[in-house]
Amino acid sequence: MPLSVPKSVSGTYTEGQLKAIFKEHDANGDGRLSKEEMKKAFQQLGSRLPGWRVRRALHHADANGDGSISVDELDELVKYVGQFGYSIQ
Repeated sequence: MPLSVPKSVSGTYTEGQLKAIFKEHDANGDGRLSKEEMKKAFQQLGSRLPGWRVRRALHHADANGDGSISVDELDELVKYVGQFGYSIQ
């Protein structure tokens, strides 16, 4: 079994589009993305295993280790998304 999990991605996104997708999923408007909110965003992006992708994203982008992604950490999340299978124009 490969170390990385293949993704099913249906397009190329700009950084701004990715940020907008993640911000849209901040359902409670608290300026933070919970695991469940990120899971829904990764589902929209076409991830086959969105729960796994969330865990990996938190590992890479959650600088303060609180289990969510803040506005300050969003850039790192977008970098992660671009590095690991989601195209950024």
